[in-house]
Amino acid sequence: MKKYIVVTGGVLSGVGKGIFSASLARLLKECGIRVNVLKIDPYLNVDAGTMNPNQHGEVFVTEDGYEADLDLGHYERFLGENMSRKNNITAGQIYSAIVEKEREGGYLGSTVQIVPHVTGEIRKRIESLEGEVNVIEIGGTVGDIESEVFLESVRELALEKPLEDFLFIHVTYVPYLKASNEFKTKPTQQSVQLLRRSGINPDMIVIRSENPVNADSLKKVALFGGVPLNMVINLPDVPNVYSIVEILKNYELHKKIADRLRININESTFSWNYPKTFKPFKIALIAKYLGTDDAYKSIIESVFLSGCSKPVTVDSQSLEEMSWQHLCATLSEYDGLIIPGGFGKRGIEGKIRAIQFARMYKKPLLGICLGMQLMVIEFARNVMGYKEANSTEFDPDTPYPVITMMEEQKKVLQLGGTMRLGAQLMEILENTKLWQIYGIAKVSERHRHRYEVNYDQFPELFKFPDEKGEKLTISAKSNFVEAIELQDHPYFIGIQFHPELKTKVGKPHPLFTEFIKTIEDLSK
Repeated sequence: MKKYIVVTGGVLSGVGKGIFSASLARLLKECGIRVNVLKIDPYLNVDAGTMNPNQHGEVFVTEDGYEADLDLGHYERFLGENMSRKNNITAGQIYSAIVEKEREGGYLGSTVQIVPHVTGEIRKRIESLEGEVNVIEIGGTVGDIESEVFLESVRELALEKPLEDFLFIHVTYVPYLKASNEFKTKPTQQSVQLLRRSGINPDMIVIRSENPVNADSLKKVALFGGVPLNMVINLPDVPNVYSIVEILKNYELHKKIADRLRININESTFSWNYPKTFKPFKIALIAKYLGTDDAYKSIIESVFLSGCSKPVTVDSQSLEEMSWQHLCATLSEYDGLIIPGGFGKRGIEGKIRAIQFARMYKKPLLGICLGMQLMVIEFARNVMGYKEANSTEFDPDTPYPVITMMEEQKKVLQLGGTMRLGAQLMEILENTKLWQIYGIAKVSERHRHRYEVNYDQFPELFKFPDEKGEKLTISAKSNFVEAIELQDHPYFIGIQFHPELKTKVGKPHPLFTEFIKTIEDLSK
């Protein structure tokens, strides 16, 4: 019999439901349970592919080419397993499926309604999960109009299942009011009331807070939330989110869940290992999306899980306005630079100037997706003398289109889900730094791009590993140039793919670990 744990949120968004859900799933996995996860996003987008990173955070791409909310990244890193499109539902997907079925006559003339048709479609997808225990995170907060149909769906499903098959966990926020020197539980009480109006009573309440909540406040939450005191869990802010798995274990959350769901667990298999100490190197993330820390979440976590301090975000637009001397002085303070992916012209020239600095002064540099393309542009301009070199994304009329749209993309009219996405096979070329890092000839990496290196028109920019000359060395290829590097540089590697999407706890991507190792070697 499948078991379900439904995680809802209250008071405000962004309190950490995703991290809690991922930590809970990993704790159960450590106890020998086969776990699956599902993120439900109530927004009407079909997927996260067209969302602005400044507003919504990064787009996480799965192996099968699905563009998802960043919470799937949390699930992958914590669980150490690859997610797929089956691990995410959006309201847009549900309503699209309903309308398509109605147009095909699939409802046999019935009036199509929220109940039972929409809720039925949601329930069908939930029941298709294949875990022994399935952790379902419902995005947003209770009280949101968008979430109501999903809450109704899980309420219906729980009503039809035995009591021991469902567990509802409500994650809320308890603020601390300095003026009166007390924690305020009223928002949590009201949030639970809203959940009850949806027909759902929480079995457990998880309180998020900046600092540990006192015992009286916990008792008040238990009383007004209608749950036993031992089912109220406080999770204050921690410097390392990967420690939450251990914190939940110390709360004996796995035992409480096993008792409630009547499942067998094996604590002897618990072996959660995560970085606890970090090298104090300063790494600059030359960024253009500064609206939220989540815009580059997977890159930041890849550096963190490689055992290094969190990268410092540097506004690429600010680099455009600096004198060359000021820019050099600013970037000299960092031990290494990362140029991440992105879209659009804003901030591009600042990124190119940062690349020029890293190339000239032998500063370790990792260029990812757009970052690699800008490395090619910088080289064409400042080494080959093609001063107007550019990507046709930024200048369609450039006389030196060293980066251009992929041929098959020129026929694409829709934006959503149409890029080169997901796992793609490529060849790593011997006698390159990339070969030293991978050590194998064939690898599969995840992609998300529309533009490519225009090798056919500008072969003079490049060389293969055994050729001589001061050119960019092609170190990986498929039908496209997948990676470039400079062989007389300690670490100057550009890649068309996204290695950050494959980092797991205990297994960071080798491109990041080698990047950190190079910085460490240079510091000795």
